[in-house]
Amino acid sequence: MKLLTAACLAALLWLTGCASAPNPTPGSQEATASSTTGAATRPSAPRSPMTLTLGGANPLQPIAAAEAYSRPVAQLAAPSDIWERIRSGFAMPDLDTDLVRDREQWYTARPDYLNRMTERSRKYLFYIVEELERRGMPTELALLPFIESAFNPQAVSSAKAAGMWQFMPATGTTFDLKQNVFRDDRRDVLASTRAALDYLQKLYNMFGDWQLALAAYNWGEGSVGRAIARNQKQGLGTRYVDLSMPNETRYYVPKLQAVKNIVANPELFRAELALIPNHPYFETVDIPGDIDVALAAKLAEVPLDDFKALNPSVHRPVILAAGTPQILLPWDNATIFKRNLETYHERLATWTAWTAPSTMSVASAAQRVGMSEYDLRNVNNIPPRMLIKAGSALIVPRLGALDNDVGSRVADAGQLALAPEIITRRTVVKAGRKDTVLSIAQRYKLTVSQVADWNDTKTSAAFKVGQSVIVYLPYQPRPTSLASHSGSGSNAKNPPPRAAVSNTSSRPTRQAARSAAAPTRSTPAAAPSRRKH
Repeated sequence: MKLLTAACLAALLWLTGCASAPNPTPGSQEATASSTTGAATRPSAPRSPMTLTLGGANPLQPIAAAEAYSRPVAQLAAPSDIWERIRSGFAMPDLDTDLVRDREQWYTARPDYLNRMTERSRKYLFYIVEELERRGMPTELALLPFIESAFNPQAVSSAKAAGMWQFMPATGTTFDLKQNVFRDDRRDVLASTRAALDYLQKLYNMFGDWQLALAAYNWGEGSVGRAIARNQKQGLGTRYVDLSMPNETRYYVPKLQAVKNIVANPELFRAELALIPNHPYFETVDIPGDIDVALAAKLAEVPLDDFKALNPSVHRPVILAAGTPQILLPWDNATIFKRNLETYHERLATWTAWTAPSTMSVASAAQRVGMSEYDLRNVNNIPPRMLIKAGSALIVPRLGALDNDVGSRVADAGQLALAPEIITRRTVVKAGRKDTVLSIAQRYKLTVSQVADWNDTKTSAAFKVGQSVIVYLPYQPRPTSLASHSGSGSNAKNPPPRAAVSNTSSRPTRQAARSAAAPTRSTPAAAPSRRKH
């Protein structure tokens, strides 16, 4: 009878393990790939009964019947909230330094800030923890967005790092985060989490230490590698605490450790963590085609701000299905969206994309697509005094011939390229002997149609000797010097151009502006940042 009871207990333990997902050793090569199907997807079936886990605990192993009486029975209840689940997966070595205690005091002295961060995290934590457990990575990493962005997916640093995980543009490209005129995947909840965990796993494999991996995530793997090499050359230690590094990186791991300590024991720090249930917050939903952001939120019966918080990568008023085929919605609202979509028979998108066929002014582009210049600038974030370069993709009303969903080539790679407008001045030149519209155009690098239009004549016309010919020539205003204010005659150092300038200055006609060739002027690069990701 005892043998039968032991066998039953062993079988129960075996079945308990089969109900759980694999949980490899943190940082191991056996970590599974991340899911892109949203938080609603449960962990995949275990690959082998030898790696079964329960709720993030150590791997369960089959036992002999004789061992059943000497081992505890595994708990079947799942953690009640996400914080308990995170605590059960802590696997990084603790850091105990004065900087950690300093950061603990900083956070606990700001309970309102801590509450805002934890409230904001409720939309994302479950999904991140699921992905970490799926890969077998320490759940401390779920707290990293507290340090990076305070769990704000719209956060942008002074060094142009963006999103919840704060990816720099180049590193985002390396990890396949698309950044174009329609969306920025560095802000996308699923894509940026996948990329961040890929990057952190790579750094752990590179350095074999989570504290060094985190330092590299903040400072760059090259910087950490060189710091380690310097210490090795000098016979010094190569741990995180041994390296010479910028203050931002020096405080980086202590900040995470401080948050970890508060989460591990909030009562000790008199901190209140927002109650976040241990279940999915959102679900992924397919969209049938391009759809306006406002309409998607309306069909889901979700406030627009909440919709944007779950779909922060979209930075235009329309979601292009060819590039973003799914949206995230709160769990219950996903069903509402599907039901309302089935009964909605009007146009889903009132916006589309248009590609500029040539370099042109904003006014000219607006006229072509049936918009006001103000609206075209506003919806596409075009600053003043800029030309739209050929091949640029712009958001425009979905009217007339522009009544189709946007194709994948434009949706995935569309860019808005701008160039400074040429500042021109109305100039009068005197025609020489045998001067024609053609010769004047060639002399001043203009088009024949421009010269003919400005002088109200034919493109084949000839000018009389001494005839006044109007042209609009590029003009670069000179900065006013102190000498010119004092009347020292500084203009003598800058003589006027060969052509005589009339007293009347104005901008060229719309046709002239449309035809003018604009030089490409590179934008000065931002000051280098110590942040590499």
